[in-house]
Amino acid sequence: YLVNHPAIEHVIYPGLESHPGHLVAKKQMKLYGGMLSVILKGGAPAAKIMVEGTKIFTLAESLGGVESLIEVPALMTHASVAGSSLEVPAGLVRLSVGIENIDDLIQDLDQALTTL
Repeated sequence: YLVNHPAIEHVIYPGLESHPGHLVAKKQMKLYGGMLSVILKGGAPAAKIMVEGTKIFTLAESLGGVESLIEVPALMTHASVAGSSLEVPAGLVRLSVGIENIDDLIQDLDQALTTL
């Protein structure tokens, strides 16, 4: 779903064959986990709009809980490294998928991305 969305430049997820670590992940994991990132074409403004547009995902820097979380690292966890070699793309949005119904999560992301 996200790989083909017109607002998304790139999806970062080890379960995708396009991920540079896919073969290693395939050997080491049964499944690929509930963490993924997307880079939005509209940069930080688009990332902020997307995050504010979700209704199920909770804006938080913590990851790996039972609830689905969303964050914009360039504006949150990595804001202090802007302009350095540690800088992350401005349009990067990190998702930690919880135990909610997957169809509800996709619908939530879709309605948030539609506003871009």
